Amino acid sequence: MNTDNRIWGRGADFAEVQVHPKNPDIVYSANVASWRSHDAGKTFESFKGAPGGDDYHRLWINPDNPDIMLLASDQGATISVNNGRTWSSWYNQPTAQFYHVITDNQVPYWVYGAQQESGSAGVISRGDNGAITFRDWHTVGVEEYGYVAPDPLNPNIIYGGRVSRYDTRTKEVQNISPEPIRTGKVRMVRTLPVIFSPVDPRTLYFGTNFIFRTRTGGDGWDVISPDLTRESYELPATMGIFAAIDPEKGKHRGVVYTIAPSFKNVNTIWAGTEDGLIHLTRDGGKTWKNVTPAALTPWSKVSLMTASHFDDNTAYAAVNRLRLDDLRPHIYRTHDGGATWTEIVRGISAGDVVDAVREDPVRKGLLYAGTENAVYFSLDDGENWQSLRNNMPATAIRDLVVHETDLVVGTHGRSFWILDDISPLRQLAAVTASTDVTLFKPRMQYRFRRNKNTDTPLPPEEPAGKNPPDGAIIRYYLARDASSPVTLEILDRSGRLVRKYSSTDSIPKSSNPPQLPSYWMRPPQKLSSSAGAHTFVWDLHWPHAGGAGQSYPISAVYMDTPLNPLGPVALPGEYTVRLTVNGRSHSQPLTVKMDPRATISAAGLQTQFDLSYKMAEITWKLAPRIAGLRSVTPAPEEFRTLTRLSSEAAAILDILEEADMDPTSQTIARAAQVVREFSVTMK
Repeated sequence: MNTDNRIWGRGADFAEVQVHPKNPDIVYSANVASWRSHDAGKTFESFKGAPGGDDYHRLWINPDNPDIMLLASDQGATISVNNGRTWSSWYNQPTAQFYHVITDNQVPYWVYGAQQESGSAGVISRGDNGAITFRDWHTVGVEEYGYVAPDPLNPNIIYGGRVSRYDTRTKEVQNISPEPIRTGKVRMVRTLPVIFSPVDPRTLYFGTNFIFRTRTGGDGWDVISPDLTRESYELPATMGIFAAIDPEKGKHRGVVYTIAPSFKNVNTIWAGTEDGLIHLTRDGGKTWKNVTPAALTPWSKVSLMTASHFDDNTAYAAVNRLRLDDLRPHIYRTHDGGATWTEIVRGISAGDVVDAVREDPVRKGLLYAGTENAVYFSLDDGENWQSLRNNMPATAIRDLVVHETDLVVGTHGRSFWILDDISPLRQLAAVTASTDVTLFKPRMQYRFRRNKNTDTPLPPEEPAGKNPPDGAIIRYYLARDASSPVTLEILDRSGRLVRKYSSTDSIPKSSNPPQLPSYWMRPPQKLSSSAGAHTFVWDLHWPHAGGAGQSYPISAVYMDTPLNPLGPVALPGEYTVRLTVNGRSHSQPLTVKMDPRATISAAGLQTQFDLSYKMAEITWKLAPRIAGLRSVTPAPEEFRTLTRLSSEAAAILDILEEADMDPTSQTIARAAQVVREFSVTMK
């Protein structure tokens, strides 16, 4: 037997040994690093790994061609075709194992989390180049298991772990732990809560066996609780062989695993421990009360708590009892400050352990839960739950947060996921058995540029996350099929028609044969007239510029490239969405706001729109005349003149619309010349 601890030292969760299919003297061991022996296990050499350990769990060797090997690690799968000399990347797989998720207050907002064996990550929720790529993320200085807490008052400063402070400008990480050198008095485990007060954005909490508080960015901490964990307990039978290696025989105490500061009162704080206790303070930590539900026994992990946005006496607790071989879901709710608790899990699958619960900040009674398999939601304060999985893979949902109108999920194995626009869930009360048509109120929409890239895109082989829908998301519900065409109209504040769609619209096509594979093109959307729930996206543009000059740009986005040039971008302001079904109209307001990062002046914005509209109007008016002359041979001079004029107008429109910047004087002058030529031509 080989006694080298490096080869087998993590046998509890690294126990993979493989023998070469054609040479029994070659033996492989997958451990913190991967090892290979050429002498039947007497000696080993490492052939893949990293200083911190990549943590390899599985190894497969092709029985017909042993040069082909596959290793499965905490980061993902990696393949070698040359006997392990070189390996493929695991960065082409969305397999990150996040422990928690949080967002910041930037626009677009960023999503943060710490991931198993890959450190921390911050990624923007909308990429500027049409998708979310490797260019849109960075580390944030937090160790792999930790919470992340972006500063609510300064998004450049990010806290997390046990505890660190990261500055996105300097990229420096500082250790600000309340116990810089461990003494044994403060117990710390891999995952400890670091969270800001939603009432006082300068107050940051950190949980160990005590709760620490800082109001100075980590330059000094106050202890605001006693040890909140159990003093003793009986070892459960489920410990099995691990009971023998518990050195304290039931005296080993846990840590505070979740902190839920009140959304109403800065002095109210809930705390849950990994050993099954819940405490509450009403005076900022001076005194604490044990309010643990009677059903919570030792080894019940209070994995996440959330305080109510509406009521200081209401809180919710997700409880994970996997260590007790209890695979049932557990969520508890209190409305009386912890005096009584009710378990609320009806509708969640019997074998679906719950890791997270959150309350919607807008609609009272709307809850979200993350389990080991899916996301659930409840419309009645947890009395009944429904699956919200949709297109998500079955994976562990370790945490989820509501960011304005988005639901952001951190999974342990399939990275971050975002459900764009949950506002219809907040309006579901409007849908009743007698409702024929429901047009949901759209959320406020920022006027983001679809794609700021101006040249060759990344190839489709490069992994990329999908951007949110490009425009205003409009959702509606039809109880039954419409008996006549359905129309959707967008009107500006004065009532002028900006855009109109119909369920009978034909699919627009390029005026020129495309010179690119179809996988670059944006799939066409169709306004549905069928029964059911539907989504349609207005791209915040006036009608597409017609006539000559339509094509797909070089700055394409995989599966999301529209024909260019688009029509003028709608100005920020108030709009009306009008849906007409079976002759009856239904309306909702829509607010469009400017991208707050844009620097264009108010006058420049108006000039940009006015000129863009004139250029688009020229293409609209010339399109039917050009179409009427297209079949005439030889092409008459008028056809060539109109085609040139339409192409120039479209080109200027493209220049005007490519950036939120004041138009240049030469562009303004050239646009004026095109307008003059058009006026002469149309006489």
